[in-house]
Amino acid sequence: MTALPALDSLVRLCPPPADPPPSVDWAQAEGALGTALPADYKQLVERYGAGFFDETVALLAPDCAFTKCDLLAQATERDGVLAGLWEVGEEKPPGLLEAGARILPWAYQEGAGAFLYWLVRPGQHPDEWTVLYNEGQGPLWEPHDTGCLAFLLAVLKGTAETAYFGYLYEVLKPTEHRFVTADEFFGTSGRRDRRPLSTN
Repeated sequence: MTALPALDSLVRLCPPPADPPPSVDWAQAEGALGTALPADYKQLVERYGAGFFDETVALLAPDCAFTKCDLLAQATERDGVLAGLWEVGEEKPPGLLEAGARILPWAYQEGAGAFLYWLVRPGQHPDEWTVLYNEGQGPLWEPHDTGCLAFLLAVLKGTAETAYFGYLYEVLKPTEHRFVTADEFFGTSGRRDRRPLSTN
């Protein structure tokens, strides 16, 4: 795959790990999810792996040793959590009112219970999926007409048009951006952490 300009910009802004992340069996992951995945996400995972940007944005990856950062585990968990909320009357985001539309998580906001999703629309190519931010502890959804890599880059640069990420912008205010792998963040035992990410 040819490197995307946004990925090159992200690498300059926030250096990836010195050691390459584990390789991903994309065919297996996509088969389990029932859909192909965007090229920018695949390149992001292949360069960084599962982990945390500026202690704030946790990138999910297939087959991560830690459930909290495993793409498939979180997709299953979020499906169940959201289905439960919608059953008791919480409003769906407008994009999900289209027949056949669904959402898939690709990242979460550490410490906030908030998730970043793709809006998966029927017949739409994965590279055209856009981002939905859900605050997690409440019903608010924020749509972004961009892919995951461009959104992540904008968040780290402070140019994303978002009402969220205040802790990153107002408290951490990093002068240098840092990525920490899931192994570094959770510990290197490799044991899958099966506790749920949140109870909302």
